[in-house]
Amino acid sequence: MSMTMPPARPLIDRYGRHISYLRISVTDRCDFRCVYCMAEDMTFLPKKDVLSFEEIEAIATAFIDRGTTRIRLTGGEPLVRRDIMDLVRTLGARIGHGLDELTITTNGSQLRNHAGGLAAAGVKRINVSLDTLDASRFTAITRRGRIDDVLDGIEAARDAGLALKINMVAMRGVNDDEIEPMMAWAHGKGMGLTLIEGMPLGEVGIDRVDSYLPLRELHDRLARHYTFSKLDKRTGGPARYVHVAETGGVLGYITPMSHNFCESCNRVRLTATGQLFMCLGQDDQVNLRDALRDGGRVALDEALDRAMLLKPKGHDFVIDRAQPAPAVARHMSVTGG
Repeated sequence: MSMTMPPARPLIDRYGRHISYLRISVTDRCDFRCVYCMAEDMTFLPKKDVLSFEEIEAIATAFIDRGTTRIRLTGGEPLVRRDIMDLVRTLGARIGHGLDELTITTNGSQLRNHAGGLAAAGVKRINVSLDTLDASRFTAITRRGRIDDVLDGIEAARDAGLALKINMVAMRGVNDDEIEPMMAWAHGKGMGLTLIEGMPLGEVGIDRVDSYLPLRELHDRLARHYTFSKLDKRTGGPARYVHVAETGGVLGYITPMSHNFCESCNRVRLTATGQLFMCLGQDDQVNLRDALRDGGRVALDEALDRAMLLKPKGHDFVIDRAQPAPAVARHMSVTGG
């Protein structure tokens, strides 16, 4: 008589939320130093502390076995990690075998080199972080980037058949005059645009109080000139989407400050060192690297069970002169947004 293994326990937290989406930061390193994400002089992790690809694959497999259907690779900048396409191909092979989708968020600087490989590995869509179309402003925001590299990478990705969405952090006095031109440009190329409120993560290079722009205010401003209709579109993340009649494109909003989306949070985040953060805005974490190295799959599953008990109901983001310190000390690049 054959014995069959019982199905693995799904990852469900104390509030009944099913964790179906894993974001994996494959590196904290980046070739940019964006002012809202990093300090100018960053100290990066020693390479010996970073998960190997084999360890990332083992952790991803445990998540997939327990019901995670979407994985997004992030950084830092994921495409600067050496041999990153080896990992993309390995995870891409799981699509249709427990995994529904593998996506990536990138700054676009390395896309020219990797777009074809991403598409061949099964990646269907990517997000590109781009906050301005002005070359000098781009260099100021990124502190070192060249916008031509990013625009060239975007065209390579489009040529490879990848669906693209542009992620733009909206900052008052920095790039809020470019929202409409960015929307016209992105929609004109068949790409979506998602606007993101700045979040208080780590000490960075801008005054978050002065630059904070509530997206409700921005939505109301845009609604004077554009016709929006709500969409039920869901991509596994926190964005809410509208269709813009005048451009024929899709506009998304990610509003962690003015309207959080914690009640439906289906995400956890794995750092490059194997720390699992259950919330971007909280410090609770579970060390999956040590669990895997010390006890293999059994210990890894026990650590995932513990993580489900620790996942908080929501975050406590505040941007206020009375609370000038960031909500959490780690930079955005550590957990990949």
